[in-house]
Amino acid sequence: MGFTAYQTFLAVVMVTTGSLNTLATKWADRSHSAGRDGVEREFNHPYVQALGMFLGELSCLLGFRILYMYYMRKDYTEDQLPPSISGNRDFKRSVFALPALCDLLATSTMYVGLNLTYASSFQMLRGSLIIFTAIMSVVFLKRKLKAYEYTGIGFVIVGLTIVGVSDMISSNSASKDTNNIIIGDVLIILAQIVTAAQMVLEEKFVNSQRVSPLQVVGWEGFFGFVTMAILLVPMYFIKVGNGVFNNPNGQIEDAIDAWYQIKNNWQVACGFSGTIISIAFFNFAGVSVTKQISATTRTVLDSIRTIVIKIVGVALSWEKVDGIQLGGFSLLLIGMFLYNDVLIRPTYLKWSRQRNRSDYVNDKDTAEGYNEPIMQ
Repeated sequence: MGFTAYQTFLAVVMVTTGSLNTLATKWADRSHSAGRDGVEREFNHPYVQALGMFLGELSCLLGFRILYMYYMRKDYTEDQLPPSISGNRDFKRSVFALPALCDLLATSTMYVGLNLTYASSFQMLRGSLIIFTAIMSVVFLKRKLKAYEYTGIGFVIVGLTIVGVSDMISSNSASKDTNNIIIGDVLIILAQIVTAAQMVLEEKFVNSQRVSPLQVVGWEGFFGFVTMAILLVPMYFIKVGNGVFNNPNGQIEDAIDAWYQIKNNWQVACGFSGTIISIAFFNFAGVSVTKQISATTRTVLDSIRTIVIKIVGVALSWEKVDGIQLGGFSLLLIGMFLYNDVLIRPTYLKWSRQRNRSDYVNDKDTAEGYNEPIMQ
């Protein structure tokens, strides 16, 4: 069954804005700007970028309110509201707090990792989410995995290993430090454990509330933004040196320095703004795809944006074409398709049924031929 026009629109928005989000964040990371001490350096502020991401998600509540008021003034009934704002109005806002905290921890960790590794590797390594989601769904949701799902997980593990090895090899011929690459890749994979917990929590609590996609994104953004804004205060006073972070006085995060860098360079400002705007549309489209089509389709579309990010990264000379990495990504893609029962297994089953049907017809014709009376 094909997509409706609205579903196709959601798919295009998800791939486009998802790709823009990673690329905009990496653009800001790579840009140099003068900080509060007047020294030019790369924009290394993962926690401020996480705050921007939650601000983008929070803006979805404003979008929900505007759309809801618009349709109510036109005397629409609840049943006539568009899918983006239709849903339960009487739900517990507090159920979004725990998933939002998971999102905060995972996103902040991933942004630190993105600072240390390549944009395409960042996106590819997020494929490890399948492994941890499967484990947690078995443990906490009592789900039983099928043979093809285990096979898919196996392909993903091999693909991730190849991508990691490729990054270490690439770092030897590039300006990036091998240790930073390894740390970045490990942080991204660890963040997927927290993201998996977030998805399990959403499936168990949030999705049962039947809330509209805009409100799901908006309320998680609200709790994430408030928490991150509070945490930025102690982060300013905690000094850890400049091994991973690059703040003037060695703090975990220096939001004041980040503000100066955003103000002093239009590229940093555009990259940071792009992160805020794109994440709002991406998360809305992602939740809507899950609600309108399936979580499987959302995973496949997420894989497509990995290809887009790789192509753009090579075109902008941020990365090089790496045969080993492409091989690892191919195995990752096969694993994702197998785990989500997309394309590969359905195609094989369809071919197998057609072949069996053809063999049955041929056997039947042969048998009938043997039963025909011999003409004298």
